[in-house]
Amino acid sequence: MNLKTKYIFFVSVFTAIIIILSLPFLNTQPVIFVLIELMVLLSIVFSIVLYRSLVKPVILISGGIDSIKEKDFNSKLLKVGQKDMDQLIEVYNRMIEQLREERILHQEQNLFLEKLIEASPSGIIILNHDSTIISLNPSAEKILNVLSSTVVFKSIKEVSGPFFETIKRMDDNSSETVKTSGTEILRLQKSHFIDKGCKHSFILIEELTEEIRKTEKESYEKIIRMMSHEINNSIGAVNSILNSFINFGSHLKSGDKIDFENAIQVAIDRNNKLNKFMGNFADVVRIPPPAKTECNLGKLISDVIALMSPICNQNNIVMEYKSEKNIGTVYLDIQQIEQVLLNIIKNSVESIGTGGIIFISVQLNDYFEISIQDNGKGINEETKNNLFTPFYSTKTNGQGIGLTLIREVLNNHGYDFSLTTNENGLTEFKIRGIR
Repeated sequence: MNLKTKYIFFVSVFTAIIIILSLPFLNTQPVIFVLIELMVLLSIVFSIVLYRSLVKPVILISGGIDSIKEKDFNSKLLKVGQKDMDQLIEVYNRMIEQLREERILHQEQNLFLEKLIEASPSGIIILNHDSTIISLNPSAEKILNVLSSTVVFKSIKEVSGPFFETIKRMDDNSSETVKTSGTEILRLQKSHFIDKGCKHSFILIEELTEEIRKTEKESYEKIIRMMSHEINNSIGAVNSILNSFINFGSHLKSGDKIDFENAIQVAIDRNNKLNKFMGNFADVVRIPPPAKTECNLGKLISDVIALMSPICNQNNIVMEYKSEKNIGTVYLDIQQIEQVLLNIIKNSVESIGTGGIIFISVQLNDYFEISIQDNGKGINEETKNNLFTPFYSTKTNGQGIGLTLIREVLNNHGYDFSLTTNENGLTEFKIRGIR
C-alpha cells in the first residue's frame, strides 16, 4: 500500500468514526451535532490542503525515483508552490538534467568510438573479461582474412590460425611482430581497458609492410648503386690493363706465351663474371614501373609453359595446366609478369629436382588468380621466416635475386601474393590481382 492510499484510508476512516459518534446528538442536542459536522467538513478541507502540501509532493518525488529506475532522464517535476518542496524539486530537476547530459555525452562518445574503430586502418579485436571475442573491425577482418560472424562470441582459445596462435601467447601490454606467407609484416599489440568495472583486453594490429619495405628498398638501392659504381669502374680499368698485357705475349717464349695468355684470360673472364654478378643486383634496382597493356592471360601462361617445357622434360617433371576455356584479358606489364612466372616455375623445378609435378591453374572473375603448385621439398620454418627478404637464398651459390625481383614486380603491379607449403605437402605460389 503506497502513501497516497494510506493517507486517503486514514482520513476516510477517521471522518467516518467522527460521523458515527456524532449521530446520537442528532435528536438530543442538534446544535452540538451541527458543530461536529462543521468540524468534520473543516477536517476534510484541512486534509485536502495537507494532501496537496505534503503527500502530493512526496508522490511526485516517488514518480521521479521511478523515472530514474527506468533510466528516463527526460521527465522533470513541476513546482508545487511550497518553499521547502520546491527547493527539493529544483535539486531533483538539476540532478536529472545533469544525468541526461552525461548520458547523451556517454552515448555520443560511444558512437564516436564505434565509428573511429570501424574506420580505423589498423585492425582492432576487442575481448571480453573471459577472453571471448566481442568484435572485430573491418580492418581486422581484412588483415586476418576472417568474417566477424565466424569468430565473434567465441573464446580466443577456440579460434585457430597463425595470428590467433600468436595472440594466445601474448601478455597484457606486450607486442609481437608477425610475418605472413607473402610480404606482409604485422605488429600485434595487446592492452586493456576498464568498462563498468570489468577488464577488457583489445588487440591492435598495425600494418608495417609498406613502411619496412620502403626503408629496406632505399637501403639496398643505395648500397647496390655504390657497389656497382665502384666495381664497374675498377673492372673496366683492370680489364683494359689486362688486355694490354696480352700484347706482351709475343715477346715471350712459345711455351710461356700460352700460359701467360691463359692466365690473363682467366682474370678477364673472372672480372666479367663479377660484373655480371653486380649487374643482377642492379637489375632489381632498375625495375621500371609497369607499362600495363591488354593481355590474353591464357596465351601468356601457355607461352611460359612452352618456354619451361624443355627443362621440365629434362628433369622428368610434368606440368599440368588447368583453366577456364576462355580466360579473357587483363591489364598488366606482359614482359615483367612473364619473367615473374618463369622465375616461379624455375624455382619449382629446382625444388623438385627430378621426377615430380607442377600444377598451374587460373581463375578469372572480377579479379584473376594464378596458382602454381609443386611437390618439391617444401618450405621449412627458417625459410618461411625469411621469405621475400631481399637477397636471401637457400641455394649454395644463390644471390636471392629471383624472389626479390618477383616481390618488386608484383608490388609495383599492386597484386597480392603468397608462398606457402600446404597441409597436403604441395608448395603453392599464389598471385591475385584486379583485372
